[in-house]
Amino acid sequence: MSEAPSGAPERIVVVGASLAGLSAAHALRGEGFAGSLTLVGDERHAPYDRPPLSKQVLRGLFSPDTTLPRHPDLNAEFRLGTPASSLDLDARTVSLGDGTTLPYDRLLIATGTRARPWPKSDEASLDGVFTLRNRDDATKLSGRLKAGPRRVVLVGGGFIGFEVASTCRDLDIPVTVLVRDGQPLEAALGPRLGGLVGEIARERGVDLRLGAEIERMEAEGGRLTGVTLKGGERIEADIVVAAIGAVRNVEWLEGAGLAADEGGVLCDGYCRVLRQNGDIVPDVFAAGDIARWPNPHQDEALVAVEHWGNARAQAKAAARNMLAGPAAGLARHDHLPDFWSQQFGLTIKLVGLTEGADSLVIAHGSLEERRFVALYGREGRTVAAASIDSARWLPAYAAAIRERAPFPPISDAVDQPRLRIEEP
Repeated sequence: MSEAPSGAPERIVVVGASLAGLSAAHALRGEGFAGSLTLVGDERHAPYDRPPLSKQVLRGLFSPDTTLPRHPDLNAEFRLGTPASSLDLDARTVSLGDGTTLPYDRLLIATGTRARPWPKSDEASLDGVFTLRNRDDATKLSGRLKAGPRRVVLVGGGFIGFEVASTCRDLDIPVTVLVRDGQPLEAALGPRLGGLVGEIARERGVDLRLGAEIERMEAEGGRLTGVTLKGGERIEADIVVAAIGAVRNVEWLEGAGLAADEGGVLCDGYCRVLRQNGDIVPDVFAAGDIARWPNPHQDEALVAVEHWGNARAQAKAAARNMLAGPAAGLARHDHLPDFWSQQFGLTIKLVGLTEGADSLVIAHGSLEERRFVALYGREGRTVAAASIDSARWLPAYAAAIRERAPFPPISDAVDQPRLRIEEP
C-alpha cells in the first residue's frame, strides 16, 4: 500500500462531467463523502452515455438524449457549459472560462477527449464535413443521414468509422471507407482479424479502400460535393465523416507544471497525478480517457485507453483514494482493459491489449464461421482475447490474462479446434 493524502477533504472538484466524472461523484458519495462536490463540464448537456451515439442514435432508434442515471441524493453542483481554463496547484484552485475560481481540497481531472478535427480548416468548415464524438455531433449527423445522402465517405480505420459505416448500410446509404495505413481495426485487433472485419464490411456493401487518402475536398457554395483521392479518382459524396482519432483535453493544464501532453495526464497506479519532474501531487487525481497510467497487465507500460469500463473503474479507484485515510492506504487501479463494438450484425469484444502481440491462435470456433475466440500472445504469455459472436469463454481468458498465464492458457476444452499458432 502507498501513503494516502493527508487530511479529510471538505471540497472536491471534478473537472469533466461525463462518464468518469459522474462515476467518481457517485463513488465519492458511496464512500461516505458528505462535503462540497462540484462537477465542471464544457458541454451544456448533463452527463450522457456515448457508445449509442455511433449506433442506435444515428439509426434513429434512440433519442440523442442518452443521459446517464443520477442518484437523487447525489447533492452535487454541476457547472455545465463552462470549461476549465487553468489550474493553480499552489493555490489549489481551478479557474473557469467564465472567470470564476473554484477552490478544492481534492481534484479529479476527467476531461477526456474530443474528436481529432480534419487537418485542413477550410475543408473542415464545409457543410457536409463531420466528426463524431459528442451528442451535438450525433444530432447533426443523424439529421443528415435521415435526409438520404447520395454517398457518405468515412475516413479512418477504427471502430467509430466502422460503426458509422455499418449504420449507413443499415439505412441503405452508399458508403466508402478510406483506410490510409494497413487493415481496418488493426490497432485493436491486429491485421488478421482486422482484415476479416474488412471482408465482412465489403460483403455488406461497403466500398472499402485500403491505402487510400483524400487529396482535396470539393464544394459548391460552401457545401461538400465530393472528394478527390491521391491518384486522381473523384468520389461524389454529400457527407464526409472524419474518424481519425481523438485529442486528449489537456490544453487547460498548460503552465500548471503537470506531466501532461498529447498522450494524456500522467498518473501513478493509484490515479495520483505526477508533476513534470516526476513528483506525485497527492491531492490531484486523474481518471478516464485523459489518464495515462502504468498497466500492471502490460508489465507497467504506460497506457491511455478510451474504454467505457476503464472510465468507470478508474473513477471508482480515484474516488476511494481521494478519501483514504493514512491508516487505510491506497488501492491500486488494476482494471483489465476491455472493449466491445457492434457492427455489420456482429458483436466484437476484446479483453486486454493486443499491442506488441507476436502470436495469435483461434481457440474456439473458426474464422470461416465468423464466430470464434482468438487469443493473443507476447513472449510466451497470454495478453489479450477477442471474440466475434462468441463471448462465452472470455471470462476464463480474462482470468488467464490477469494471472499472466502462458500462451495459450487452455488447450483441452471440448469445443476447441486444433490449435495453430500464427502471427497476429
